[in-house]
Amino acid sequence: MSSRRSRSRQSGSSRITDEQISDLVSKLQDLLPEARLRGNDRVPSSRVLQETCSYINSLHREVDDLSERLSELLATSDMSTAQEAIIRSLLM
Repeated sequence: MSSRRSRSRQSGSSRITDEQISDLVSKLQDLLPEARLRGNDRVPSSRVLQETCSYINSLHREVDDLSERLSELLATSDMSTAQEAIIRSLLM
């Protein structure tokens, strides 16, 4: 038994069941774009978690790229400072 589980029992917090974990992994899998292509195929939880991490990392990269592109566009645009301020406030 892991120390995390022992602490959980000692602290009196409720335990998550295997069924709840399975349900959460299933919901997580439904959020992944690749999972939609697969249909209802059973995928191991470890694979779902790996795909989730990869997907989140790709989203981070995409956000960084878009942010950089937007910064470049704002730097070269002919917008007034008021328009820039509005755009910046929407992005924050």
